[in-house]
Order: sequence, then C-alpha cells, then structure tokens
Amino acid sequence: MTTCFKEDNELSLSTAAGTPANAGVAAMTAPQASSESLLAAVLKSLDEDKGEDIVQINLRGKSEIGDYMVIASGRSTRQVTAMAEKLADRVKQEFGIISKTEGKDTGDWVLIDTGDIIVHIFRPEVREFYQLEKMWQPGAATAV
Repeated sequence: MTTCFKEDNELSLSTAAGTPANAGVAAMTAPQASSESLLAAVLKSLDEDKGEDIVQINLRGKSEIGDYMVIASGRSTRQVTAMAEKLADRVKQEFGIISKTEGKDTGDWVLIDTGDIIVHIFRPEVREFYQLEKMWQPGAATAV
C-alpha cells in the first residue's frame, strides 16, 4: 500500500521579521508596501505618540538590514513600551506586517524590525549612552 502526501505550501514557508501576517502562498504574491510608505506610517505613529528627537537614517547602500533606520525617544519606560506596542499594531493593521520586537519587558530600548524599517525607541539616558546615530555616520541622519 502506497501513501502519497501532498506538500502543504503554507507549512513549508518560513517567516522572518517583517513578513505579511497572512503567511502562505497568497502572501508571497500580494503586493508589498513600499519602504517609503512604511517609513511615513512609522514616522506618523511615533509623532502621534509624542515621540521625541525622531531621526531617520537612510541605510540604502550602507547595510543590508533594511532600507531605513528610525530612532526616537520616549520620556519613560512606560511611554517607550506603549509607543512600541502601538507602532507594531499599526504596522500590522495598516500593512499586514508582523514586526519582530525586542526589549519591551524593560522599556529602556525597544527595537522593532518591520523588515524594511528598523525602529529603535529609547529612554533619553539610554539613547545618549549608546549614541546609535553616530554609528551610522552623523552626516547621514536627518531630523524629522
């Protein structure tokens, strides 16, 4: 007796940071949001949540990790965590992208990876300590 198994395409796909929420073959053919429209939504979300000192850095030609990096500050651990949660939710609702998030438990520095956009939200003291903008060439940073 021979048993044949049809491959399940949805289970054979791997998911990485910034993958569409509706994973599967349909997601592979669905139109993707442009980096610029995603960047605009990220900047709007951070601004609406009272993010401070928002900076965007164009990573094209500098790194393969994404097209843009956005760095912002929140006044407290509670604000940093809330901004990160709202941003991840808005990106999921608006673009169907599930973001990878690190650091929400402590709220000092939260990293949100949407695939094309890498977002860092810091408390001011932590941001000053790491000076992430300087690592990516201070001349390339553009204040928003």
